[in-house]
Amino acid sequence: MNPTFGEKIEQVSYHNRYGVYAVIPNLTKDQIILVQAPNGAWFLPGGEIEENEDHFSALERELLEELGFSATLGQYYGQADEYFYSSHRDKYFYNPAYIYEVTSFKEISQPLEDFNHIAWFPVDMAIEKLKRGSHKWGIEIWKKSQQD
Repeated sequence: MNPTFGEKIEQVSYHNRYGVYAVIPNLTKDQIILVQAPNGAWFLPGGEIEENEDHFSALERELLEELGFSATLGQYYGQADEYFYSSHRDKYFYNPAYIYEVTSFKEISQPLEDFNHIAWFPVDMAIEKLKRGSHKWGIEIWKKSQQD
C-alpha cells in the first residue's frame, strides 16, 4: 500500500496528474535542491509525466526545464499518493508521485523555465519547506537510506 497524503473527499471529481520527482543532494549529501514555484510553494524538482513519456524521459525533461541539469538516476523509492486542491487551476487532483534519487548531476544550461526560484537547503529544512507530503516522504525515505 502506498503512503497517501491529503484527504480524498467523497463526491469530488479528481483529475489524475502523474508526476515524477527527484531527491537531488549536493556532493556532501547535507543539502537538497528545491524548486520554488511562482506562488511561493517549494517542491522537489520534477513534474507531470506527459503523454508517451516514461518516468526516465519525463524526469530528464523536467530537470532540464527546471534546473538546467542532466542527471544520473539512482534508487527508485516508490510511489506516494496525494490528493489536493489547486486554487491556481481551480481543480482537485489525484497526484501519484514517483520518487527517485539522483546520484550525480551536471549543469548543462540555464533552466528553460525562468519563472522558478532554485535553492539548496539543509536536509531537514528542505523537508520543512516542502508543500507536498509526498515530497517530504521522498526526502525522509532518501535520508533513511543514507543511514543504512
